[in-house]
Amino acid sequence: MPPDTQQQFQLLRTRVKRMESMIDSLLRYARAGRQEAKLETFDLAELLAEIIDSLAPPEGFRIDIQPPLPTLTTKRVFLSQVFANLISNAIKHHTSVTGHLHIWAIEHPNCHEFIVRDDGPGIAPEHHQQVFAIFQTLKVRENSDSTGIGLAIVKKIVETEQGTIRLESSLGKGTTFYVTWPKSHG
Repeated sequence: MPPDTQQQFQLLRTRVKRMESMIDSLLRYARAGRQEAKLETFDLAELLAEIIDSLAPPEGFRIDIQPPLPTLTTKRVFLSQVFANLISNAIKHHTSVTGHLHIWAIEHPNCHEFIVRDDGPGIAPEHHQQVFAIFQTLKVRENSDSTGIGLAIVKKIVETEQGTIRLESSLGKGTTFYVTWPKSHG
């Protein structure tokens, strides 16, 4: 095949892959908050280790998890989705393969607060709410494998579980996500 035809086929493959990713993400978004999940008791440190292992961060990317982390009785599958998206985004959107991510928890009387802080490119204050909207991404779509649905899924899951999510960030200074997750599941 001529080079221009090969290039067109490669572009087509890339766009089909992106469409598959978009459909998968839309299905996850539609199920978030409506899906049944059982309560499980688990150690958060073990859950985070599993997530990090499955995401396989680049060799030089450091993820520090500060103990103590709680043992929880909650919907493990939902909390796993929340952490997987936050950690994956920190890795994917970092401008260096030697980034640093720090995760810790604070216990409050009625909830746990999980903090996920990275040293990535940061998010301008005017985009803080936009990143939680469906189909919103701060990168140029043609150059990104982001569907713009991940943080919308996270927000939907957290709010369905009666928690909250917010972020603090500014350009060039990293991003910190704060997630509250209730202790009781009445």
